[in-house]
Amino acid sequence: MQLIHSTAKISPLAIIEEGAVIGKEVEIGPFSIIGKDVEIGARTKIHSHVVINGRTQIGKENEIYQFVTIGEKNQDLKYADEPTKTIIGDRNRIRESVTIHRGTVQGGSITKIGNDNLFMVNTHIAHDCEIGNRCILANNATLGGHVVLDDFVIVGGMSAIHQFVVIGSHVMLGGGSIVTQDIPPYVMAQGNHARPFGVNFEGLKRRGFEKPTMHAIRNVYKLIYRSGKTIEEALPDIEHYAKTEAAVSLFLNFFKRSTRGIIR
Repeated sequence: MQLIHSTAKISPLAIIEEGAVIGKEVEIGPFSIIGKDVEIGARTKIHSHVVINGRTQIGKENEIYQFVTIGEKNQDLKYADEPTKTIIGDRNRIRESVTIHRGTVQGGSITKIGNDNLFMVNTHIAHDCEIGNRCILANNATLGGHVVLDDFVIVGGMSAIHQFVVIGSHVMLGGGSIVTQDIPPYVMAQGNHARPFGVNFEGLKRRGFEKPTMHAIRNVYKLIYRSGKTIEEALPDIEHYAKTEAAVSLFLNFFKRSTRGIIR
């Protein structure tokens, strides 16, 4: 049985499979296909020729443009049709030809996306990725499986990120980059392979960071990249800064999750 809210506006040329849940004021354009295990939240707008499949939950007020594919079978050869999920939050803008694949059992079973993100044309988000809030992926950005992007990450166009990489909050990754290791919070990086080029001060100013906080972040950056210390040796100093500047605690949280080593 379909559960379609009476205020939803659905083109007669769209296909909504039995079992789909469509919230109030949702718009679905012609030739879009919504699978039987899909839930779409209120006021989400789906343009024409969109395919949403699998056990997929989409929140409210998203806008999904033509030729997007969400929740389709992933490209991991181990995947054997297990009932894995794709979960997308609120107010995301998903532009033309974006692909977002469902998770794998081995990777936690969920591909998860937060709120207020922008995915530009032809970006790819592979299985088991986890993306936070207010991230921007520019045209043709590609995330391998199990990639984690924390909040406010910007990925430049034509960039590729290796599977299992963790990128910390407020990172600015320049276009055309190849990322094979983790990137700490607040860092600007670019290149093949990506290298650090200082702190993303411009982004921090735009987000209201105050000068003492940015000064502490800069000092931690110097500890990591210019002091000659290993991460283990630098951690006590980072913990000291975190006692007075809460923003520094993002570094500590990042290093607890980092497994691939950091870019140098």
